[in-house]
Amino acid sequence: MTLLHFSAADWILVAGYMLFLLYLGFRGATRGRGSSEEFILGGRLLTLPGFVAALVSTWYGGILGVGEFTYLYGIANWFVFGFPYYLFAIVFALLFAHRVRSTGRFSIPDQLYAVYDRKTGLLGSVLVFFNSSPAPYVLMLAVLLQVVTGWALLPALLTGTMVSVIYVFTGGFRAVVRTDLLQFTLMFAGFFVLLLFLVPAHGIFPFLSDELPAAHLTLTGGNSWQYILVWFFIALWTLVAPQFHQFTLSARTPGTARRGIYISVACWFVFDTITTLSGLYARALLPDLAQPSMAFPLLAEEVLPSVAKGIFYIGMLATVMSTTDGLTFIAGLTAGRDILSTLTGRTDDGSVTRYTQYGILFTALFSIAAVLLFPSVISLWYVIGTLFIPPLLLPLGTSYFPRFSIPATPTFAAMAAGFLFSAASFVTGQLNLSDGLPQYPFNIEPMYAGMAASLSVYLMHWLRRPERI
Repeated sequence: MTLLHFSAADWILVAGYMLFLLYLGFRGATRGRGSSEEFILGGRLLTLPGFVAALVSTWYGGILGVGEFTYLYGIANWFVFGFPYYLFAIVFALLFAHRVRSTGRFSIPDQLYAVYDRKTGLLGSVLVFFNSSPAPYVLMLAVLLQVVTGWALLPALLTGTMVSVIYVFTGGFRAVVRTDLLQFTLMFAGFFVLLLFLVPAHGIFPFLSDELPAAHLTLTGGNSWQYILVWFFIALWTLVAPQFHQFTLSARTPGTARRGIYISVACWFVFDTITTLSGLYARALLPDLAQPSMAFPLLAEEVLPSVAKGIFYIGMLATVMSTTDGLTFIAGLTAGRDILSTLTGRTDDGSVTRYTQYGILFTALFSIAAVLLFPSVISLWYVIGTLFIPPLLLPLGTSYFPRFSIPATPTFAAMAAGFLFSAASFVTGQLNLSDGLPQYPFNIEPMYAGMAASLSVYLMHWLRRPERI
């Protein structure tokens, strides 16, 4: 599957990018070998520029999915994958940023252990591990390697994962932030270069309005509002996203985190605008693509000359790699520190750092296995969002607001119910397909079933309180 044909200059640019990325990662490693707090949180000294670069680039990794959705539904991409996430990011900044940073914890599971008990923290750790899985981005990275090399999936998976993991394993949090500063710049640069060739050649209007289906210029893209609402619920992911919590805990001050989120929202708005516009050009110029997920690579092949093509490809690569390495680190931290270290009782700095490194390696192997089992980005996103958001949302959210929290045992029950009801509904649907589509019980999405189950446990305890909330 070779879709992009590179000149020698393009290959030199890509090789230079990879070498410089490894240099920055290993340079960060030289300062990341102190205490476990240094390795995991960079000593809680993350400044505003580093916070913005890390959060923006790590939270935005699904670039091929963005191209596909825009190609199929137009500006609905911005309304579905942009707008609700801005809203919930602002909610996080207003309601959670100061509280999260002020706890002095190390991670989401650390918060659950401290507020509830060991069993709730362990269950939460398992859920957070899956919720922070980099598997969808490992797959996207492999696909990006395939489009320029023609490799089979497995060698592309192994190569992409190895490059993303090697400096994270050695340098920890500082290596992630140092490389994200580069990735942040390149992800914007790549798409600006693409538009520099598209806008002067075609203009924006009336070219796009003439060449696109009318629905592509509506907020829904021709979809029902019920379908759009589902995606707004999925955007609740923001409130339990490990990236938001991890970078907030690493910020120099609570104010740094709050301001950083506001600036990040502005950056996401700009990036969503230029990527959505690029996707509209892809639909207008290449109206008959058999693989809409390849809209961006094929558009680059169609309109970009040598060097510009290499820069754009690096921009796509940077968008995916920044998310891959960030989530690999967070999932590795969860598996190593929050699960293995807790189970063994070895919590000294050396053990925590070593277990986190073991967790990073385990995460890499787990992600490769998950991709081989579910070789679809959309499937991986759907499974993760459906199964692991409902059980975490209320227990984590209320842990920062004692007035709304409930005791540890019912919290564990709510968490288990949220997962089990989602999972049971999901499995039932997959076992009962009609025309290839799952038939869920009562035609209710599994995510709603899990959220309702978790909320029911909370409502029972809230209503039994002597003083109503």
